[in-house]
Amino acid sequence: MTARSVAVDVLHQARVRKQFASEIVEEQATSLSPQDRRLLVQLVMGIVRRRATLDALLKPFIQIPFHAVQDRVWDVLHLGTFQMVLLSHIPKHAAVHESVELANHIGSPQAKGFINGVLRRVSELVTDEYAGKPGANAVPFGTSETFTLAPASGEGYPLSPSPLRGDGDRRRLTGSATPHPNPPPLDGQQPAGRPSAVGGGRGPYVFRLLARPVLTDPATSPGGYLADAFSWPRWLANRWLDAHGWDECVRLGFWFNSPPPLWLRTNKLRTSRENYRLQLAAAMIETTTGEHPQSLKLQDGINVRNLPGYEAGDFAIQDHSSMLVASAIQPQPGMRILDVCSAPGGKTTHLAELMDNRGKILACDIDAKRLETVRTLADRLGIKVVTTHLLKENDELPVGPFDAAIVDVPCSNTGVLGRRPEVRWRIHQSEYEHLIRLQTRLLIQAIERVKPGGVVVYSTCSIEPDENSGVVKAVLRGMRNVKLEADHISIPGQPSDGGYWARLRVG
Repeated sequence: MTARSVAVDVLHQARVRKQFASEIVEEQATSLSPQDRRLLVQLVMGIVRRRATLDALLKPFIQIPFHAVQDRVWDVLHLGTFQMVLLSHIPKHAAVHESVELANHIGSPQAKGFINGVLRRVSELVTDEYAGKPGANAVPFGTSETFTLAPASGEGYPLSPSPLRGDGDRRRLTGSATPHPNPPPLDGQQPAGRPSAVGGGRGPYVFRLLARPVLTDPATSPGGYLADAFSWPRWLANRWLDAHGWDECVRLGFWFNSPPPLWLRTNKLRTSRENYRLQLAAAMIETTTGEHPQSLKLQDGINVRNLPGYEAGDFAIQDHSSMLVASAIQPQPGMRILDVCSAPGGKTTHLAELMDNRGKILACDIDAKRLETVRTLADRLGIKVVTTHLLKENDELPVGPFDAAIVDVPCSNTGVLGRRPEVRWRIHQSEYEHLIRLQTRLLIQAIERVKPGGVVVYSTCSIEPDENSGVVKAVLRGMRNVKLEADHISIPGQPSDGGYWARLRVG
């Protein structure tokens, strides 16, 4: 088994089992070497993230009805195209050859000629030239944190600031519907060259040039280009373009198509952040600290089960923005807290740590398998105050009164498209109305179960105002005894996942 053969199997199983590819990767990667495991993750997650981009590059060369191409053959075509277009360390001829050989592995040896013909046309389309602006012939490739443009002579030069630098506009992420500006003109492109790996700060973007235009022209259809180039559903690209503007959409596109950083939450019941950071440093593992006092960010990808202190429960895996939610409750030892949608347990166990493992947390969820992960995580971290409670769908929440509640509601997940890339293909515009009704119902029920003077924290991993401040404002209008004390939106990439929380005080 090779990384490529396992990759096409994972893609197939994710589709058939309707399961997240990242979960299946963990199951299938155990027999691979560390190097092949890294390649497997890169291939699978990259293909899932960039599926629409890969389709846009492939479709000009497929002369039969697309539905006539078997799903597993599509997987192989995606695999070969991803390696040629979005990786720089695999020769194009090798990507074509290895992909053709996979026809036997997927049980379709008769497809070899078809796969070979299509991928050879793609290889002719892809150049080894790069530029600093978008275009119908420019595929988003990376940022100058990783690459800079260098001419063929080898004399490197940095990219100058690009009109698409996209520093981000926090106001637009609060939901103001500001019309998007026209995309910048496509003339005056940065000189083409080859990428060379460099360090460096945040900067402009790098686009891989194609021999001819096949993507939607951003000058005439900016939403279409965003959908093709960054692999978003067209409706979401247009929605974000209206809400956030062109520059911010480009920034979000590069952020969501890059591997997300890995954050650890040090377990304050076991150790301090400083002591655990020293423990990692002794193992030659570099970290940086975040604003949250328990947060550490790993600099390089690593198997978390191999980290020092994993079995001892010295840390949990939790994104920085997610750590802010439990802290917003300001929990105290001895409190009785209702956790409405607790799985997989990150916020639940964080509450317990902040309570010094004293009190009671009733962790509820409708998925028995996911609820089991709450128990498993609590056991590893040495947490004793969590009791799990399985809800049936549409059940009323357990009766209180509670001192506080956390309502981490089901949502569109638009703040975490990099970490959960399949979400972009699973969420549909028509689902927002249903989600908002569910979110509102859960928040109202939680408020009704908290005693006067208690706190309810509502949270999502969405950047959609309708699901965030919109839900909170609607509930406040109907429940006059509830006051908003504080709220916060985490903007994707600044420094971690996107999300929202609001702290409500029950009168």
